[in-house]
Amino acid sequence: MPLTPGYGETPLPHDELDALLAEVVEILDKPITRADVYALEQSLQDQVVEALMPAALDGSLPLDELLSDYFIRDLHTQLFGPIWQWGGRQRQLELNIGVAPELIAVELRSTLGSIAWRWEHTDDWTPRQLGIVVHAETVRIHPFVDGNGRTTRLLADLAFAAAQDPTVQQYDWDLDKQRYIGLLRAFDVHRDVTELAAFVGIEQIELQEP
Repeated sequence: MPLTPGYGETPLPHDELDALLAEVVEILDKPITRADVYALEQSLQDQVVEALMPAALDGSLPLDELLSDYFIRDLHTQLFGPIWQWGGRQRQLELNIGVAPELIAVELRSTLGSIAWRWEHTDDWTPRQLGIVVHAETVRIHPFVDGNGRTTRLLADLAFAAAQDPTVQQYDWDLDKQRYIGLLRAFDVHRDVTELAAFVGIEQIELQEP
């Protein structure tokens, strides 16, 4: 999802600056801005996608592995661990979003397990809908201090790729943020993914020959 105008114009707040790893602070120009950190995060995400997406495409990273609590924790670690002290760590504080901290581990495990069972034993969802369900349910739990959106969208991308046979489509996350958040909130109430999945665009991808 694109940055809003003016995102990188101000220095990083002190609380966020303190959460950066010392080696990251060392290499970035001063003052460190949000845009500086975002660029670093995006570069790291590109590397993670490059490492994981081929495995989702060729079946060596199957859905039963993707839909596990340990995988999403490892994914968050890969995306944010080299930059932030909270990378890969479960949220410990109560927020006005997400489940209570003491419920995160159980809720994540049971929710992903239920999604995997339903995909395996019913015809309720298309591959497109499956990935969005994975994203919406995990972002609802809000398991991490930060980076929940990026982590769960990438998890959705991997699940969508793994669920298609053959993989010919991918999500387009360049969308109206306000409408997107509204549909996520509506999903939290009724758990019907139809409208949200239809809203998140898809595009054709070119598969490389093995």
